[in-house]
Amino acid sequence: MTQQQRAKHLLRRLNELYPAPPIPLTHSNAYTLLVAVLLSAQCTDVRVNLVTPALFALADNPRDMMRVAVDDILAVIRPCGLGPRKAAAISQLSKILIEEHGGEVPADFVALEALPGVGHKTASVVMAQVFGVPAFPVDTHIHRLAKRWKLSSGKNVECSERDLKRLFPRESWNCLHLQIIYYGREHCRARGCDGTQCLLCRELNTHASQAPSLENTSSET
Repeated sequence: MTQQQRAKHLLRRLNELYPAPPIPLTHSNAYTLLVAVLLSAQCTDVRVNLVTPALFALADNPRDMMRVAVDDILAVIRPCGLGPRKAAAISQLSKILIEEHGGEVPADFVALEALPGVGHKTASVVMAQVFGVPAFPVDTHIHRLAKRWKLSSGKNVECSERDLKRLFPRESWNCLHLQIIYYGREHCRARGCDGTQCLLCRELNTHASQAPSLENTSSET
């Protein structure tokens, strides 16, 4: 199969498996999603979701958060790793949002990436999931599967993002990045599949027209 054929097949199958994938990070507004994504760097979404209820009980908006002592933020988020850096970033970006953006999360890549602790992936998640701007945030699962599925050379996340954007329709990006994340976590784990074991890997190693049924795929590992 060519890359284009692989991409077309994967898009169809992932739409069947995950027709409406939810955002995996618990949040209530643009600000809480921004903070949650920041916390997810080098941390699992599961752990972030365990930590953020206590954090957002302290403050769930930038004006209140900027008044919380950095040490108090750190005490809550420490289990997420990189605690001192993340706590300082949350405090600083909250102040910047108040002083420079009227207390609102900006709907702009440049403005988002200028915030402390906010890189391109975090900005892409916010732009895609809050503002509906087509973006393709690439996390470790997507980077790994892009290479495993031979959609990208996998040299780095920038390369994977560029290749995936080239192969998939722009209107599919915001949903597709979530679909790939869920599939990677549930069926095609780093240690659970060598590129031949899970449903989609098996299909990609045969002809797409011979693909097996998606029934009972929840039991795949």
